[in-house]
Amino acid sequence: MIETERLIFRKFTLDDLPKLVELRSDEEVIRYLGGKRLQNPEAIEKRIRFYIECYEKYGFGICAMIWKETGEMIGWSGLHPLEQTGEIEVAYGMIKKFWGMGIGSESARAWLEYGFLKSGLSRIVAIAAPENKASWRIMEKLGMTREKTGVFYGMECVFYAISREEFLNSNKTNTKK
Repeated sequence: MIETERLIFRKFTLDDLPKLVELRSDEEVIRYLGGKRLQNPEAIEKRIRFYIECYEKYGFGICAMIWKETGEMIGWSGLHPLEQTGEIEVAYGMIKKFWGMGIGSESARAWLEYGFLKSGLSRIVAIAAPENKASWRIMEKLGMTREKTGVFYGMECVFYAISREEFLNSNKTNTKK
């Protein structure tokens, strides 16, 4: 579906469920994802089915994030409707081994480009737990603006957004105008 310098994104299948459960079992990884309340095998199976439905309905969804160098699934990233609002959210997450390497920015930028340039979206949003400052930095680096705080997925979150025009006009992107 989408490829970057270091990453390949491919649609999830139900065969990926055991690996996704494994990736979302680390306490540090899931602390910003609602913890075990939202990251247990039953909840993850429900989410992967939702991601698959999104591909059929919207032509995009959250995908398996594959590290090109090894072919290993290291996380997830993509676009999907944000619960309660229906707005399209860019989301990303990965195992700790890959934190601090710019993977979140690389994946989010690729999905913003896909959403605006390929899918014709006019606005994309992102949310993060208030204490997840690394995710805030990614959103801000990509030109997103913090609009509010609110409750999403049953937890308090900061809410960022960017319009197609803002993204295309931003000097912070490599997108050609």
